Amino acid sequence: MWKWSAIVLGTLGLVMAIASVYVPRLIERGTNINIPHQPWVVGPKAAALHETLFIADLHSDTLLWKRNILSRSSVGHLDLPRLQAGNVALQVFSAVTKSPAGQNYEENTADSDNITALAIVQMWPIAAWQSIYARASYQLDKLYRIAADSDGQLLVIRSRQDLENLIAERAAGQHVVGGIYLIEGAHPLEGNVENLNKLYAKGLRISGLTHFFDNAVGGSLHGVSKQGLTPFGRSVIERANQLGVIIDVAHASPAMVEEVLALSSRPVILSHGGMKGVCDSPRNLDDELMRKIATRGGLVGIGYWDGAVCDVTPNGVVKTIRYAIDQLGVEHVALGSDYDGTTAVMFDTSELAILTQTMLDHGFSDQEIRQVMGENAKRFLLENLPDA
Repeated sequence: MWKWSAIVLGTLGLVMAIASVYVPRLIERGTNINIPHQPWVVGPKAAALHETLFIADLHSDTLLWKRNILSRSSVGHLDLPRLQAGNVALQVFSAVTKSPAGQNYEENTADSDNITALAIVQMWPIAAWQSIYARASYQLDKLYRIAADSDGQLLVIRSRQDLENLIAERAAGQHVVGGIYLIEGAHPLEGNVENLNKLYAKGLRISGLTHFFDNAVGGSLHGVSKQGLTPFGRSVIERANQLGVIIDVAHASPAMVEEVLALSSRPVILSHGGMKGVCDSPRNLDDELMRKIATRGGLVGIGYWDGAVCDVTPNGVVKTIRYAIDQLGVEHVALGSDYDGTTAVMFDTSELAILTQTMLDHGFSDQEIRQVMGENAKRFLLENLPDA
């Protein structure tokens, strides 16, 4: 009898091992889409300017996927070789820890979760199959492992000094890339502020508040209640301010954004999104509320997918960037791709020079291009990251 049990267990283990290799790749190939297009034409002026930029992207979900990002892949939107090919200096890596079935921009409950099955098939630690906190912790550990195996090409940024060192290395001609860790929604805290302390101690530096559903912090832009901060949510904002964790209001309900802006002693970011005046999508906040984020010193990352910009061509993305500059001021506009976030885009991170070319085509000044492509993010992070 034990022999049959061993055979069954061995067969199941083999099936799981095979599934863990092929199933995540198939899922990602069908969700993180590179829309087919002819090679983008980048002229010599744009190419030369692009090589002098400090480029920063405020949001990608690459850590979610079982893919070696130290090697160039034909799947997804981002890996280290493609970051370096696109001259990216700083990438914010988000941890997605829970996502409802049939997620949409209008209304979702927290009763279902797509990430559980993905965690199992990708053979994450068993603790991460059930604990949302464990999923966040695992993805942060994953970022450290990638950096450790990168031969110094990827550095985890946790402090102002880390960022200053990265800037110095880039200025010296090194194509090293910095990575900052973000949680997409504060549900990994599991209703306990002490978990914010623990994640901060491990290296968390940016925290979202909600994702596609309401949580213990308050209402999601895509949830049921549309409420503002809960008492627990207020305690999270206060503790984040004390620690130096930057608050990200992407996916937060308008009521929550208003309350965060009133409560927070520090400026916030909206890491990835668009402008409703250009793209009237339920994913985007009203322009008036976006202006309040900017007025209080915040930063808005413009995405590249349809829910953010409606038109995913380089022209469409640049149209939103120009509108954002006109509404918010150039110093408050940045890039927030949402690469690898189950999005379909017209250019991956290796092709970012097409944004430089398109901005030049639309009459942007070199200084405007520098600011939007990364100088604004660099300045904001130097001002708001904690000391070592």
